[in-house]
Amino acid sequence: MKYRDKNEIIAQILESANGNRVRLTKIMYDVYISHTVTKEYLTLLIERGLIQYLDGERTFKTTEKGMNFLRIYSKAQELNPISTKFSNRKEALAY
Repeated sequence: MKYRDKNEIIAQILESANGNRVRLTKIMYDVYISHTVTKEYLTLLIERGLIQYLDGERTFKTTEKGMNFLRIYSKAQELNPISTKFSNRKEALAY
C-alpha cells in the first residue's frame, strides 16, 4: 500500500460518508485504516465541522463544509500530475 498523507485519508473518509449515513465499521473498511485511527480522524473531523455524527442512528454523514473540502481537494489533485511531470523530468535530466 502506498503512503497516504493526512488530507488524502480525510478526503477518503468524507467520500465514504458522502450522501450516506454510514457506520464506523464501513468507514474503516472503505478507507482501510484501523479502528483506533478511524476514531481519531472522526473526532478531528467532527470538531472541524466536516462530518456529523447522528447519535440516534450511530452513523456519520459528510456536512456541507466537508463537501466543500472534497471539491477543493479534488481540484488540487487535478494539478498533481503537473508536479509529477516536472519531478520526472528532473530525474531524467539527472542521468
